[in-house]
Amino acid sequence: MRCHRFLIVLIAACFAVITCGAQARSACSALNSLKIDGVEITGATEVPANTPLPSSYPRYTGPLPEHCRVEGVIHRRKGVDGVEYGIGFAVALPAEGAWNGDFMMQGGGGSNGIINYPAGNFYAGDKSALERGFAVASTDTGHRSRTGFDFSFMRDQQAYLDFAYQANAEVAGVAKRIITRYYGRPAAYSYFVGCSTGGREGMILSQRFPTVFNGIVVGDPAMRTGLSNLAIGQWIPVAWNQAAPKDASGKPEIEKLFTDADRKLVIDALMKKCDALDGLADGMIFDPLGCHFDPEEIACKPGQREGCLAPEKAAAIRKAFAGPKNAYGTQVYPGFFYDSGIAASGPLPGLLNPHSRGLFGPVTTATTLDVDKAALHASEPLVEPAATNLPTFSGNGGKLIFFHGDSDPWFSPLDTFEYYQSLAAANGGAEQVATWSRFFFVPGMSHCGGGPSLDHFDMLDAVVNWVEKGTAPNSVIATGKAFPKRSRPLCAYPTHAQYSGHGNTQDASSFVCSK
Repeated sequence: MRCHRFLIVLIAACFAVITCGAQARSACSALNSLKIDGVEITGATEVPANTPLPSSYPRYTGPLPEHCRVEGVIHRRKGVDGVEYGIGFAVALPAEGAWNGDFMMQGGGGSNGIINYPAGNFYAGDKSALERGFAVASTDTGHRSRTGFDFSFMRDQQAYLDFAYQANAEVAGVAKRIITRYYGRPAAYSYFVGCSTGGREGMILSQRFPTVFNGIVVGDPAMRTGLSNLAIGQWIPVAWNQAAPKDASGKPEIEKLFTDADRKLVIDALMKKCDALDGLADGMIFDPLGCHFDPEEIACKPGQREGCLAPEKAAAIRKAFAGPKNAYGTQVYPGFFYDSGIAASGPLPGLLNPHSRGLFGPVTTATTLDVDKAALHASEPLVEPAATNLPTFSGNGGKLIFFHGDSDPWFSPLDTFEYYQSLAAANGGAEQVATWSRFFFVPGMSHCGGGPSLDHFDMLDAVVNWVEKGTAPNSVIATGKAFPKRSRPLCAYPTHAQYSGHGNTQDASSFVCSK
């Protein structure tokens, strides 16, 4: 009898699983016929659990849960030269019982132009947003790119406008309608998380579409690309060229400017001066604003040849890191931090690792620069998120988190920080802005990750807890491959991580956030 009862229960359970699975597939398939003005649903398919993500998602560690993936195009059209345009998007909908009731949108990168898998796995800790139950959306922002930095679409005005600021809000609106249709109720809260171009997108959304998202996370924003490119593509190479050895034709050999010994000398001197400002010499600078390093302090004195840096090299470093100034001495773009990652090698090397070929082609061999003239052509008003008037966003309960890697060799963390300071000045002061916006420096981190840093942290959880529970993120715990078994708190400005003087030096619990 017991066996019969067990068999009946087992059959019923199996039938329930089969029935629920069939219902989920049916609900997903039904989205193929969803009608929204200007929107073409190109596919709605049930994706089984444990389906692997593309290899372009190195930070994702957990299994991909069962979900319904919806793809589509908004405003498909023919543009200039007969090129097809349209805002492509994808939405991942976790199973009904797994949905946490919220929506999260992930930002893009570079020139966009591809639809990354809507997993929401960056800056979300050990579990992707999709695995944590969020419905997730992504978009190509209105065009297709052949490479990660293909901006040829900008010749089409509407494609340019979509990339600059319109596409993400459009996709968010469509995604919310899909969510409501699939689950029978709207998302309770909406979030946006992005870095680089995605960080710029987050800033744009807070400024131009202040009621679309409840919480936004902005990382290493590509907020003034024209001026940052002026800094890293012209100002800094020119400073290097002035001091670099020349070949037989007089052309600067920029890659021969610094030797490995030179870089080690600079880093050793920097760390000796600034590493222990946080109470512990651990290979990381947690008080970058308190670090006042001057490379000319290690410049060779007359007659000195060892253990020092050639004076022309020290002067070149000082000039390069100070950032471009115009003829009147006005700062055109902020300088860069002296940080532990400035000598790093890799696909995006630190500033002390100059190469003759940069991200966008050969680096200039010029030894002079007219900053005033160059700056005139370096502004893109539609793309640059400069507005600081955000009372609608904050008044609607919006929360805005910034973070920036201190060793970012592309976009200066000081530029993002200066925006944050301007935001405070325009919205009632630092204390008032801290009730809805926080800023985090990330020591050692390069552009959106990498470097001698702790670049694994959960900003999604931080913004969700702030929005839904009212818990402001005073600190966020970070770990990373560069320092195995180490954790540290990333502290909200104006505080930084400070060793308490006791406890395990590898553990975040031994540190406090201090001014």
